[in-house]
Amino acid sequence: MKKSWITFSVLVTITFGLSAQKLSFNEDGTFKIVQFTDMHYCHGNSKSDTALLLIDRILDAEKPDLVVFTGDIVLGPVHEGWDRIAAPVIEREIPFIVTLGNHDHEYGVTRDEIAAIVTAFPYNMNSPFGASPDRVMDNVIPIYGSDKPLHEKALVYCFDSGDYSSMNGVSGYDWITPDQIQWYREQSLFYTLKNNHEPLPAVAYFHIPLPEYRLAFDDENNTRYGVRKEAECSPVLNTGMFFAMKEMGDVIGTFVGHEHVNDYIVDYHGIALAYGHFSGWRTTYIAEINGARVVVLKEERREFDTWLHSLDGAIRERVTYPTDFKND
Repeated sequence: MKKSWITFSVLVTITFGLSAQKLSFNEDGTFKIVQFTDMHYCHGNSKSDTALLLIDRILDAEKPDLVVFTGDIVLGPVHEGWDRIAAPVIEREIPFIVTLGNHDHEYGVTRDEIAAIVTAFPYNMNSPFGASPDRVMDNVIPIYGSDKPLHEKALVYCFDSGDYSSMNGVSGYDWITPDQIQWYREQSLFYTLKNNHEPLPAVAYFHIPLPEYRLAFDDENNTRYGVRKEAECSPVLNTGMFFAMKEMGDVIGTFVGHEHVNDYIVDYHGIALAYGHFSGWRTTYIAEINGARVVVLKEERREFDTWLHSLDGAIRERVTYPTDFKND
C-alpha cells in the first residue's frame, strides 16, 4: 500500500510517544545544537576513524543539548554503521535527530528502513513518518522554556530533502515537495496561534540546499562568513520552501550539508542560510579538516550564536545572527 503523509495531530502524538524526553532551554536561557553532516561513515573502514574521533571530541568539548545529523551519514554496513555513529550520543544521553541525504539509502536499505533503525534508538527524537509519500522523518520539535516547561519557546524543524529528481526532463537533485511545504505551514500556524499569534523562533535542518543559497551568496550586498569552494548543488526547480518560511515568519536560520567544502553562512531577506561543517574523512572528497557547526539559540529572542568547531579544536567564523549581518 502506498504510504500517505499524516496529519499534524497524529504526527505530534507519535513523536512524543517515541521520546520520553523534552527539550528545554537551560537556566541561562541558551540551547546548544551541534550539527554533524556528510560523515559518509563506512563501518570497519579505517578511513572513517577520524569521523568517529570527531564525534567524541566535539561532544565532550561542546556538551550540546541536541545533536543533528544532516544526511549522508552511513554508507554501510548500515545497521552496524548507525549503531556505531549513534553510540557516542546515546552514551552521553544527548537527544538527537536525523535528516537523510541523497546517499543514505543506496546501500541495501530503503529510507523507510533507515527511519525504523534511527527511531528505535534511545534519545532519538524523530518520528519515522514523512509529510510526503517518499519522505521520512519530517518533524517539528519544540524547545520549552527554562522556567515554563509547558510553554514552547522555539522550534526545530527537520525535513527529508530527498535524493535525485524523478521528474521527466528534469535532472539533478531532489527538492522539498509541495506536501512537505503544506505540512510545514500547518505546523508553523499551529504554534503561532498557540503563541498568541506570534511566530516562535525556529531553525530548520535538511541536507540539500535551497536554490536561494546560491542567490544569497552571489549577491555582494549580503553579509557572509565562511567559504564556498564549489557551486551549490541545489535542485533545478524551486518549489517555494524559502517563500513559505518568509511568509510564516518563524524560521530564522536553515542548516544543510551536501557540499563538503562549503561552510558559509549568509543572510538572505532576514533568514540565515548556512552550511554545516563537513564531518567525514577519507571515504569521500574532503575539506582541509573535518568538524561540526554549533548553534546556540537564545530564549525569547530571534537570535543565535554560531561557529565552526574543527577536529583540531580550532574555532572559526564565530558570529551572532542577525547582529553581525546588518549592513550599516
